[in-house]
Amino acid sequence: MPDAAYGVRMRVLVSGGAGFIGSHTVIQLIAAGHDVLIVDNFANAKPTVIGRLESIIGGHLQVHAFDLRDADQTERLFAHERIDAVIHFAGHKAVGQSIKQPLAYYENNLGSTFVLVAAMARHGVSKLVFSSSATVYGANATVPMKEDFPTSATNPYGWTKVMIEQILCDVAVAQPSWRIALMRYFNPVGAHASGTIGEDPSGVPNNLLPYICQVAVGRLEKLRIFGDDYDTPDGTPLRDYIHVEDLAAGHVAALARLTSTDRAVSTWNLGTGTGTSVFNMLHAFERAVGRELPYEVVGRRTGDIAASYADPGRANAELGWTATRTIDDMCVDAWRWQSQNPNGYPDA
Repeated sequence: MPDAAYGVRMRVLVSGGAGFIGSHTVIQLIAAGHDVLIVDNFANAKPTVIGRLESIIGGHLQVHAFDLRDADQTERLFAHERIDAVIHFAGHKAVGQSIKQPLAYYENNLGSTFVLVAAMARHGVSKLVFSSSATVYGANATVPMKEDFPTSATNPYGWTKVMIEQILCDVAVAQPSWRIALMRYFNPVGAHASGTIGEDPSGVPNNLLPYICQVAVGRLEKLRIFGDDYDTPDGTPLRDYIHVEDLAAGHVAALARLTSTDRAVSTWNLGTGTGTSVFNMLHAFERAVGRELPYEVVGRRTGDIAASYADPGRANAELGWTATRTIDDMCVDAWRWQSQNPNGYPDA
């Protein structure tokens, strides 16, 4: 097999490959010399993403449109395709929705993982990069957050990540040949430099930067800032925002590392290691747009904590990976995407 830019060339199945993080990772996997297959049920993504990805990579993408919970279709995929490794992004991810629909979240996120991992085991595919989250550190972790902190959660979405991490660790104990990466990332933002793919949340955005984007493009009236009385430099919460391109590069580096490590399970934070306040992010986006944006301060949101940011030292040392893009880079790229696609992706 010819060498890829990072390690050995592999045929990689990307679940949720049409989503925000998945789509950017697909591009970087191909740029690194890997072959990619996508499986996505398009519950949280638009099919039009695929054509845009193909225009960026200058080639055809093999896409399987089904739900991973369908054991028969998942089995057929593994039976008919050579797959060397899996990057598992697929899953529901809205915290508020998970509180209202806990059974749907547990059934979807855990169920899809059960079917996927069982098919991998049957077909001897033992390299898995799992899309986890900093939410597994719970509400009481100190900052910066480190991989050896105890895990917890404050909502059903977070608990699905905690549970899947535990399940994968148990699989690795039972089958030591597995090589699993648990990628805990913080607040992915930004977009591909072309402006043709980016974040397109359904409904009112739950996260800060997509919300600011929609204010800037006129879809929302003003930004609501949930509390300015936290124990932080300007009173607004601190979060670790990471450019989606840096995040994608971390997944490619982790995949390469799985081919050379003796550890069955590796856990890596992907973040910048710096907390950025809501006001700092707002002002950076105003610089990108070239005008002030309307906002109002309202009461704190239940469950929010004052500060959440990573200690990315382990990923820096073991993966040779570092987040390189600044808050201004993130805002410029996010605004390019949103201004070129004011209503997100078209439906068809």
